[in-house]
Amino acid sequence: MTSERNTVIGDVTLTASGIAKLANVGRAAVSNWRRRYADFPAPVGGTAASPSFNARDVEDWLRRQGKLHQAGTEHWAWRHIESYQPAGQIGDALGIAGAYLLARSTQPAHGTGLLTPRQLTGKLRTIDRELATRVGAVLPEQWGQQLTAILRTVDQLAREQDPEQAFEYLHNQYVTSPKSMSGLAGTPDPVADTMLTIAGPAGRILDFTCGTGSIARMAADRALHTGNPTRIFAQEIKPQYALIALLRLWFVHERGQRAGQPVETPMLHLGDSMLNDAFPDLRADTVVANFPFGIHDWGHDRLAYDPRWAYGMPPRTEPELAWVQHALAHLSPGGTAVVLMPPATALRPAGRRIRAELVRRGALRAVIALPTGLMPPAGIGLLIWVLTQPDEHQPTGDRILFVNAAPAGKAFTELATAAWRDFHAGRHTDEPGTQRAVPVVEILDEQVDLTPLRYLPPSGDQTTDPTHTIAGIAELQQLLIDLQHELPTVRPATTATLRTAPQAMLADLVRSGSISILRTSTRPRPLGDQTPPISPGTPNTEASTDIPAIPSDAARIRTGDILIQLIGREIIAHVATAEQVDTELTPGLQALRVDPALFDPWFVAGILSRSDNVRVASRASSSSGAPRLDLKRLTVPVLTLHEQAQHGRMFRRLAELRTKLEHTTTVGTTLIREINDGITSGHLTVDLDADAAPES
Repeated sequence: MTSERNTVIGDVTLTASGIAKLANVGRAAVSNWRRRYADFPAPVGGTAASPSFNARDVEDWLRRQGKLHQAGTEHWAWRHIESYQPAGQIGDALGIAGAYLLARSTQPAHGTGLLTPRQLTGKLRTIDRELATRVGAVLPEQWGQQLTAILRTVDQLAREQDPEQAFEYLHNQYVTSPKSMSGLAGTPDPVADTMLTIAGPAGRILDFTCGTGSIARMAADRALHTGNPTRIFAQEIKPQYALIALLRLWFVHERGQRAGQPVETPMLHLGDSMLNDAFPDLRADTVVANFPFGIHDWGHDRLAYDPRWAYGMPPRTEPELAWVQHALAHLSPGGTAVVLMPPATALRPAGRRIRAELVRRGALRAVIALPTGLMPPAGIGLLIWVLTQPDEHQPTGDRILFVNAAPAGKAFTELATAAWRDFHAGRHTDEPGTQRAVPVVEILDEQVDLTPLRYLPPSGDQTTDPTHTIAGIAELQQLLIDLQHELPTVRPATTATLRTAPQAMLADLVRSGSISILRTSTRPRPLGDQTPPISPGTPNTEASTDIPAIPSDAARIRTGDILIQLIGREIIAHVATAEQVDTELTPGLQALRVDPALFDPWFVAGILSRSDNVRVASRASSSSGAPRLDLKRLTVPVLTLHEQAQHGRMFRRLAELRTKLEHTTTVGTTLIREINDGITSGHLTVDLDADAAPES
C-alpha cells in the first residue's frame, strides 16, 4: 500500500499554499509549523519568498503530526499536472492525461505497465484517426520523468473511478487555477445551462469560440440524456484549449456509444473563427457562444467588405458586435443565437447604429442581466443576448424582452429561462423590476440603449401610496427620538490608561499565534450566501491580489471575529454579528481572530478603529484610489482582560450607535427620494405653511 501511495505522489512539490490545502488549514499555520517544528521538511526548491517542498516528505510529516487531511488520487494527479514545467505547457500535460484516461475508458488496464506514447496513439486511432493525430502532435517519443509521474497517477485514477469524471475533476482544477491562467477558458455550468436552455433543443449547434468546451460538452451531454440527435460544431483558436475540449466531447461520445445511443461524431477545428472560419457554409439551428471581450485586433482592416456585416460594418472598438453578426451569419432562418456580452456593449455610442439595425430588423429578441461574480471579469454582471435569424416567411416581433436576473442570486437560471419561455410563447408577462416586453419603438431613440434596468421600473412603486410615505415620516421621527436617548454621556477622563499603557505590535501578536488574520482569495466564487457588510455605510472595495486562498472551513466567520475591509479611507472594525457568524469570508474583507483568553474582541475592534490608524496602516493605493490596509503595522495597548472588557463595552456601544446612525441616514435618504418622486408624479404635495416656523 505504501509503495502504491509513493507511486501516486511521486516527486511532486508543494508550496505553502498547497500544504495548507493538504492539511485544510490557512497558510499562516504552515508558516507557524516551519518555525515551531525542527523536523518540518526542508525546502527542495523555489525561492526564499515562495519555497517548495517534497510532497511525499510533507505528507509523511503531516501524518505523524495527525494533521493530514484526506487527499485522494485525483488530488495528487492534479498536483503533478500543476507542477509541470515549463508552466506554459500545463495545458498540454492535462491534454495528455485526458487522452490517457480516454484510452483507459475504452480499454481498461490489465497489469501494471504504462502505455507508451506509441501504444496510446494506437488505442486512440481505434476511436478516431483525427483525434489520434491531434493528441500525437503533443506526445513525446518517450515519457519524461514528469509525464511518467503524471501518467502513473492517472493510470491509478482510472482504476479507482470513472475516467470521464476523473478528467472533469482535473479540468475544473485547471480552469480555476491561477497558475494555468485559464480562467477565461471555461463557462461556469450554471451560465452554460441557462444559455442552452434558452436556445432549446437543436440538430446542429455551433460554438465558434469554445475554449475548453464547457458549453459544447454540456450541449452534447444534454442531447445524450434527451435522446435528441445533435451534431456539435466547435472552433477554438488556442491549441491547448482545443485539445482539452475535443477530449471532453469524445468522453461524452464514447459514453453514448456504450449506452447504445446514436451519437454524432464531434466536429472541432483549430483556428481563428473571425479570420479563418472553419464552417463558412454552416447554417446551424443554434449558436451558443462565450467569445472574448475587448480584443480590438480582431481583423477590422482585413474584413471591411465581409458579407457577414449584414447589420453594418463593426467599428474597430466594437469586436463584440462583430461576433454577434458572425453568430447570425451561421444561423438558419428562424434559428436562435445565445451569446454572452459585456454590459458596455449595450450602450456604447460607437455601436448605436448596429444595435438599431438589430432591433429594427427583429434580430435581437431578448437581453438578460446576470448576477455579478458568476465568472470573469470579476465584479461585472454580464448580459445574455438572445438573437434570431429573421425568417421572411414569419412575422417580425415588435417587442424585445428585458430581464433583470441579477437579484435572483442562485435562482437566476429559473428566472431567466421562465421569462424567455413565456415571451417566446407569446405571453408578455411584465413584472416591475424583473422583466418587461418593451415595444421596439420605445428602444429606437438616439442612444438605442439595451441595458435592461433602463426599461424596468422598480418593483413596489411606493410613491403611488401617500399613506406609505406618511408612515415613513413617522418612522424617521421615532428613529431620531431614539437616537437622542442613545447618545452617550461623556466627561473628561481622570486617567490616561490607554495612552500610557505599553503597546504590542499586531505583527508580533500574529507571530505568537494569539491573533490570526484571515483573508480569502479574489477569484470569483459560486453564488451563495454572501457575508453581510460590516456596516451599511462601508464603501465598496476590492480585494488585495497578494492574499493567498484559505480553506473554506477556516474562512467561515466565527463568534468574536473582528471584520475589517482590506481597502478603505478609514478603518471600521466591527465584531461579527449573529447574522455574519458561520458565513464565508468574502473577498475584500479580512477577519482578526483573537484568543479570547487574552483579548476582548470589542476592545481590539475599538482600538483598531482609531482615526489615525488608517495613516499608519496604509500600504499602497488600490485601483480605486483608496489605500490598502496592512493591519500588522498597528499596535494594541497591553491591558488586563478585565480592563479590556471595560473599554470594550464603551467601544461596543459606540459601534452600535454608529450602526443606528447609518440606518437612520438610509431611511431618511430613501424617504426624501420617495417624497420627491411623489411630488413629481402628482401623488404628494408638501404643506409649506405647516412647516414654516412661527413668526416672532
